[in-house]
Amino acid sequence: MEEKELEIIKKTTEELLENMTIKAFTVVVALLLPKKEESGEALGAKDSIIINIAMEDPQMLIGQNGQTLFELSRLLRIILQKKLKNDFYVELDINDYKKNKVEYLKNMAKDAADQVSLTKEKKILPPMPSYERRVIHMELAQRKDVIGQSQGEGFERCIIVSPVV
Repeated sequence: MEEKELEIIKKTTEELLENMTIKAFTVVVALLLPKKEESGEALGAKDSIIINIAMEDPQMLIGQNGQTLFELSRLLRIILQKKLKNDFYVELDINDYKKNKVEYLKNMAKDAADQVSLTKEKKILPPMPSYERRVIHMELAQRKDVIGQSQGEGFERCIIVSPVV
């Protein structure tokens, strides 16, 4: 992806916020290249665009449990892919909400895994959206002493952390 395209992404993001009558202090766009294997081949075919927005009242765009942020990210991805005729991931973050949430989820996974490992009893984590469960599963996958399994449907879907027997 070229510098010109990153500028279009920034301008489009600013225009979307302006059309929503939302004032942002800054919009920063960065390109995250796909991870590569030792052979030099890309693991993922798509680039990831990271868009960080700083604003005074972030809760309006974050919503309950980040749902508005997730939907805004999807909308922005559709607009940008149509405009640039290019397929890429869009990672939208507002006032580091997502970054802080990921750290919180990783800590939750570690704490649950430690507790399960110590007590040998399963632990049920609270229901959460798929993108949050993914963070938990990735964190639990690094451990050999516990396993995580999603259970439930829709908004009630949660993760059960169990000891490996």
